[in-house]
Amino acid sequence: MTGLEATITGFLKLTFLSMVPFVLASQGTMLGGRTGVFNVAQEGIMLVGASVGFLVSYMTGSNLLGAVVAMAVGGLFGLLLAYFTTTLKMDQFVVGLALFFIGMGLSSLLPKLAIGITLTPPVIPTLPDVAVPLLNKIPFIGPILFNQNILVYISVLASIGLWYILFHTNMGLRLRSVGENPKAADALGINVVRNRYLTSIVGGMFIGLAGAYLPMVYTGTFTDLMTKGRGWIAIALTFFGGWSPIPILLGSLFFAAIEVLAFRFQVGGSFIPYQFLIMLPYIATIVVMIFSFGKARPPAFLGQNYDRERRTL
Repeated sequence: MTGLEATITGFLKLTFLSMVPFVLASQGTMLGGRTGVFNVAQEGIMLVGASVGFLVSYMTGSNLLGAVVAMAVGGLFGLLLAYFTTTLKMDQFVVGLALFFIGMGLSSLLPKLAIGITLTPPVIPTLPDVAVPLLNKIPFIGPILFNQNILVYISVLASIGLWYILFHTNMGLRLRSVGENPKAADALGINVVRNRYLTSIVGGMFIGLAGAYLPMVYTGTFTDLMTKGRGWIAIALTFFGGWSPIPILLGSLFFAAIEVLAFRFQVGGSFIPYQFLIMLPYIATIVVMIFSFGKARPPAFLGQNYDRERRTL
C-alpha cells in the first residue's frame, strides 16, 4: 500500500468511526419526528448518556452495561418528553430545552458525585475493532468498512432497519401517518398516543447511545461538554436527510468527513488558524441548511401536539 493509499484509507476509516454519534442522534431525532414529536434536547441527552455510560463502564468494567444504561437514560428522557408533550400537551420546544439543560447539568454533576475531583481523570478501555472474517481482507474497502468497532456496524444496520420498517412495513405506515395526519390516523383506529410514546422513547435511546459512544471510543474518559455541539448538528442533519434513514446515514458520513478533515489539518500543523478549523463542522452545517432547508419536507404535524377533541388540526 502506497503512502497516498494509506492516507486515504486512514481518512475514510476515521470518517466511518466518527459518523456514529451523528447518525445515532439523527436517527433518534427522525424517529420521534415521524410521529410529530420534535426533540431538541439531543445535546443534553447525549451529554448525560456519555456521563452515565462512562460511569457505569468505569465502575463495572463493562462497556456493554454502560451502553445499555446510557440507552435506558436516553429512553427515560424520551419518556419525559412524550409525557409532557403528548399527555400534558406542553410546548415541545420549551420542554425540549428544559430537558437539554437538565441533561447538561446532570452530566457534569454525576461524575463529581460518583468519583469526585481527581488530579488524574479515570479512564475506561475503549471499544476494540472487530474484524469481519474474509470481508476485512477485501483490498482497500476491507480495512475501511469491515474492521471497525461494533457500534459502527450497529449504526449502519440500524439505519437500514429503520428504513425498511418505515417504508416497507405496516408498522412504519402507521408511524408515518401519525406524523402526517394524526386525526385521520386516529379515525382509522391507530393509537396516536402509544405511537408517539414509542418513537420518543426509542429515539431517546438512540441519542443516549450516541453520547455513550464518545467516551467509549474517542477519549476513554468523560469531560464536560464533550459532545461539542454534535447534538445540535444532528437536528440540522435530520432536515438535511429529509427525515429518511438512508439519506441521514449518508449525510452523517459527510459531516463526519468534515470533522475528520478539520482534525487532520489541526494535528498536521496547518497554516490555517485552529480556531477556524474548529468552526468547520458548524460552517458546513449552516451552508448545508441554506441549500437544503427549503427542499426538506418534514412530517406535516412535526412539533405539534395532538388533541383528539379538537375539531380541526
